[in-house]
Amino acid sequence: MGARMSMLKGANVPVPALSVQIELGWSSGTGVPDVDASALLLDSGSGKVRSDADFVFYNQPTHASGAVRHEGKHAAGGATTDRLAVDLGRVEPAVERIVLAASSDGGSFGQVPGLYVRVLDAAAGTEIARYESQDATVETAFILGELYRRQGAWKFRAVGQGYDSGLEGLATDFGITVDEPQQAAPPATRPTAQAAPPTPAATAHTPAPTAPVTAPAPVPPPAPPTAPVRLTKVTLTKESPTVSLSKQGGTSGALRVNLNWEVRKQFKGWGAKLGRAVAMHSDLDLDLCALFELTDGRKGVVQALGNAFGALHQPPYIQLDGDDRTGAVSTGENLTVNLDHRDKLRRVVIFVTIYEGARSFADLHATVTLQPQHGAPVEFSLDECTVPSTVCALALITNQGGDLVVQREARYLVPERGVSPQRTIDYAYGWGMNWTPGRK
Repeated sequence: MGARMSMLKGANVPVPALSVQIELGWSSGTGVPDVDASALLLDSGSGKVRSDADFVFYNQPTHASGAVRHEGKHAAGGATTDRLAVDLGRVEPAVERIVLAASSDGGSFGQVPGLYVRVLDAAAGTEIARYESQDATVETAFILGELYRRQGAWKFRAVGQGYDSGLEGLATDFGITVDEPQQAAPPATRPTAQAAPPTPAATAHTPAPTAPVTAPAPVPPPAPPTAPVRLTKVTLTKESPTVSLSKQGGTSGALRVNLNWEVRKQFKGWGAKLGRAVAMHSDLDLDLCALFELTDGRKGVVQALGNAFGALHQPPYIQLDGDDRTGAVSTGENLTVNLDHRDKLRRVVIFVTIYEGARSFADLHATVTLQPQHGAPVEFSLDECTVPSTVCALALITNQGGDLVVQREARYLVPERGVSPQRTIDYAYGWGMNWTPGRK
């Protein structure tokens, strides 16, 4: 089946599938602003949202009905996509239209090449509709299309309406109450890699002391917000590495930690790049983990090895959602911290290990996002790794007077011969645990 032609502005097509994926895509590169997808569920009478809860975007990723979800970004081969999942069968009867929008961060859409939106049948993966925006100039927000009801069926219309007032201007146009903007964080910079002594070890271990383990459980969707919608995002950098979750509104609910990655280049064995040996394979498996210390002194690890998935509603109040071996192909690795019990947490180190498929993090590009259920997301990137590292400390979360403070680590470590990645993190952060071999 050939590629579907781009629709003209104002054109519409039927949407026969009840479960669809909305894919916003563009060509990424130097000087290209970041782009974010969002959706507004509009009332049939007013043509506006019924409440701020009808706005689905990066800070409010799930609609209370479960009908619309923001699924996040995927970057590969010079192209980036941001996705929304829409279950049309769960859209409430009062909702007549779902506006599908894009907003730029760090420039205008005139600087974003190849911008498009397409509708996919979520089950079959086939393309139902595509609209390509080709006339953008100074706009910083766009309504690219909309899903709407017509005589009991759903249709998609290509819109192509731009705003020069950004996401805030678009959102307020449809009745969203927007919180006062905060000062933007400085642009991201490349971190300097930090390494322990050389020689990686291949063995993986689990600790002897650990908190009770339970099977992962789904995290409930966020409750409708009672405060104005926050549009701010926080980017941690080497120059500005810390943020208070409380100051960002993250004082309760679930804190989702996501690790997404892509392999820049792949090798079928040992190769050389800039004088260092690397091995990359298509079966790359990264593991997101967390060392925790509770205020009562208990210490342990949350990881896939040994099925130490943790628990959300009992100690350690941290839970690994599962073990994803595909990275950015799906939603990456995720763990959840229960902020309702933040007073029980003394400190947490979030780290990632290479379980198999590579000898180091070289040629891997990873993004870490901490998404509080209530509050602005905190994100940062791991830039180029220049040492033969198999373990990277991502973030350190510490309890400072009841407030959880997140510090960007982005610290590549090289285990000594015969020392596991987990024990290497333990040494680096002074956990002092006893480790035994484990597997998954």
